[in-house]
Amino acid sequence: MTEQTAGGHAGGGVVRALAALGGLGVAAAILLVGALHVAAADQVDPVRRTISEYALGADAWMFDVGVVALAVGSVAVMVALARAGVLRPLSGATALLAVWALGMLTVVVFEKTNWSVGPSLGGYIHRYASLVAFLALPIGALLIARAQRGMPGLRTHRVWTRVLALASLGWFLPILWGFAMRPITGRSWWNAVPLGLVERGLALTEVLLVLALALWAAKAAGARTRVLAPGLPAPARA
Repeated sequence: MTEQTAGGHAGGGVVRALAALGGLGVAAAILLVGALHVAAADQVDPVRRTISEYALGADAWMFDVGVVALAVGSVAVMVALARAGVLRPLSGATALLAVWALGMLTVVVFEKTNWSVGPSLGGYIHRYASLVAFLALPIGALLIARAQRGMPGLRTHRVWTRVLALASLGWFLPILWGFAMRPITGRSWWNAVPLGLVERGLALTEVLLVLALALWAAKAAGARTRVLAPGLPAPARA
């Protein structure tokens, strides 16, 4: 085994470990926030109330740990994609994935507005940080899929990434409809749509998108090791 090939195998192991860390972050987020849906079922209406409402209850630590685990896992996936040659360290896609992870941390630091007390600066920061984060991840993923278009192999991962990214953006359509219909119905957009249900669908889709990116990075690690032989092209980067 040549030194170059040995280095490729070692690098592939690091990528797979980072991708696995990303998968663990996703699993922790699903398990902890999913448990909150059961523990606080009689306190938070999952159809009308947002997920962040759990952070105002007695089991807020479960929400915080789950979201932080997702943020850390997302950073691990981003690094894995870069080391696998799928993502350029300095690119628009990288910046958007970083914004997603930072946004997740921000919604933990700044709690959702407790409307029984009244609006707060922290609550507004929480709202807009979550909005930016939920937009940044699917757009960044689409940029990655576009940059990898036409490259041999890994087509399934590109397709799933694109599908989940478009589905994530699709969850914003009911919200936009609520905005558009407000002059006609006179109802605020958050009352015009089942906001809690829409946000839960959006959150689950984006968490699965992080998992899809982790699987792509792990698979690309093996492909990158194989293309270290002279004369074969390395994967393109987003």
